[in-house]
Amino acid sequence: MTVRSLSCFDTSIHITPSDVRHDEDRHGLKVTVLHLPQTKMSRTGEDVYFARQLGIVDPHHALLNHFSINSPPASAALFSWRHCSGLRPLTRSAFLNCLDCAASRLGTAPLKGHGIRIGGTLEYLLRGIPFETVKSMGRWKGDAFVGYLRQHAVIMAPYLQDTLILEPFTRYALPPVR
Repeated sequence: MTVRSLSCFDTSIHITPSDVRHDEDRHGLKVTVLHLPQTKMSRTGEDVYFARQLGIVDPHHALLNHFSINSPPASAALFSWRHCSGLRPLTRSAFLNCLDCAASRLGTAPLKGHGIRIGGTLEYLLRGIPFETVKSMGRWKGDAFVGYLRQHAVIMAPYLQDTLILEPFTRYALPPVR
């Protein structure tokens, strides 16, 4: 979703505002879908998606705020931003510098490498979302993501209780035992 340098933006590879769409399931649950035209694992592209969240971490509100402030044209980089010299695509280095500044202000260690993906994976697992669902959401092809995870005991806690914490999910997702 970022570009390597200011001059390398390419609509056949990088996401634009026209690659954003909204979808809804038959129960009225809404998601925002971002179509990545090309990824490291898929030359034909992949979709990533999110739903509204409560509180300040709502990606839907953040995207609307970004569009309101920066107004990137449909054919520009999705995360283009206003600079004194004009609209610029968001580079990986600028994004990581922004994260480093935020971490410094909060007094926490900056995220490196796959830290953002791993943090998202951990958050969903801590919410009790099953491993296979999280793997699918994160587009993890194998079980390699398990090696990145921290707080294994906390993640496993809902599955280890003497009463089924996740029982409503398992009742919905699994057929009855006969």
